[in-house]
Amino acid sequence: MNPKEFAARRKRLMHLMGAEAIAILPTAPERTRNRDVDHPYRPDSDFYYLTGFPEPEAVAVLMPGRPQGEFILFCRERDPLMETWHGRRAGLDGARERHGADDAFPISDIDEILPGLLENRARVFYTMGLSAEFDRKVVEWLNRLRQQSRAGIHTPGEFVALDHYLHDMRLYKSRGEIAVMRKAAQITARAHRRAMQTCRPGMAEFQIEAEILHQFMSEGARSPSYPSIVAGGDNGCILHYTENSDVLNDGDLLLIDAGCELECYAADITRTFPVNGRFSAAQRAVYDIVHEANLAAIEEVKPGNHWNQPHEAAVRVLTTGLVKLGLLKGRVPKLVKDEAYKRFYMHRTGHWLGMDVHDVGDYKVGGEWRVLEPGMVLTIEPGLYIPLGSKGVAKKWQGIGIRVEDDVLVTASGHEVLTRDAPKSADDIEAVMT
Repeated sequence: MNPKEFAARRKRLMHLMGAEAIAILPTAPERTRNRDVDHPYRPDSDFYYLTGFPEPEAVAVLMPGRPQGEFILFCRERDPLMETWHGRRAGLDGARERHGADDAFPISDIDEILPGLLENRARVFYTMGLSAEFDRKVVEWLNRLRQQSRAGIHTPGEFVALDHYLHDMRLYKSRGEIAVMRKAAQITARAHRRAMQTCRPGMAEFQIEAEILHQFMSEGARSPSYPSIVAGGDNGCILHYTENSDVLNDGDLLLIDAGCELECYAADITRTFPVNGRFSAAQRAVYDIVHEANLAAIEEVKPGNHWNQPHEAAVRVLTTGLVKLGLLKGRVPKLVKDEAYKRFYMHRTGHWLGMDVHDVGDYKVGGEWRVLEPGMVLTIEPGLYIPLGSKGVAKKWQGIGIRVEDDVLVTASGHEVLTRDAPKSADDIEAVMT
């Protein structure tokens, strides 16, 4: 991402904050995986959105109107010994030269410096509750100032949740963000195609997962944006199945929900296909319903429509299809009103997508569904799940779990399906697997 974009974001946020305000954003801490081993590090999304700074042990401070500079970054200093063991650091010079900080201070000095920055600021923009340890620090800094009130030092009198402004900013994607997300979607689409072409009966779920991760990493996406779901047969009826340990059986379906992360932006695709390359008649009947629901929901993604309209469209198609299959009985409008479909479709049709796979942004504003606007990105993911042992359900339908998910950008004239390169229709899937 161009450094100018991070600077523009900071400028916009500070404009929203107003004068006499200060914003404090710590990045995510490193997390221990097991003895002497940490999880791969990933910065906090809000912090990275404003700074582009990838290292741990860092805190960004924004101070509109500060004469010495409005963007201050506390970070680790250069340390030849630690860099020999754990990798290079930007240091204070790098924070200024490469990441646009007006001032940079050692993170070890934050307790001495930050209380002084809070002096005579009227409002503190900070998100409480993410880190109990850092919350305590903020309270300690404020209490230290209050103890000096007799000396004429003014203590901030108002706390404002930073995410109230920041998350609304993140909901609207810039051209630069869209370019990264489009590339992440393309990489992920190729990974799903590779999985289809590789899959054979007798393989293990984790072997297909390995193919997906190989495609991600070979194209520069070093991490999935969430643990990949590779669910054969009845496992596809478990919405967040991640064991990925079973053998794939001839005649079963394979549901894959996987997306790469590129430059801290997520892709999120689900495709479902036959392990042996050919849908059975029952599998295809259910698949075609879900595919139709996916297409109907995508058609509702356009400016002026509200957030729930794609879900409503998907539900109508799914319910109609379930009646045709004999899995539901009754009139479609009443079945929809009674939510009878929830036995086989228990989740919603999508979520916001961005730096987080379940990205930030309100779904309702003033109690009403949010209106879709250009720059928003959401997923469309209808599904049907009929687990083994379902009472009153013919055996031919049991063990079928299907979800079809795409990433969709709202444009000025309608929408763009970022994940269109991933084979989706039953015919296209079978052609790819031949």
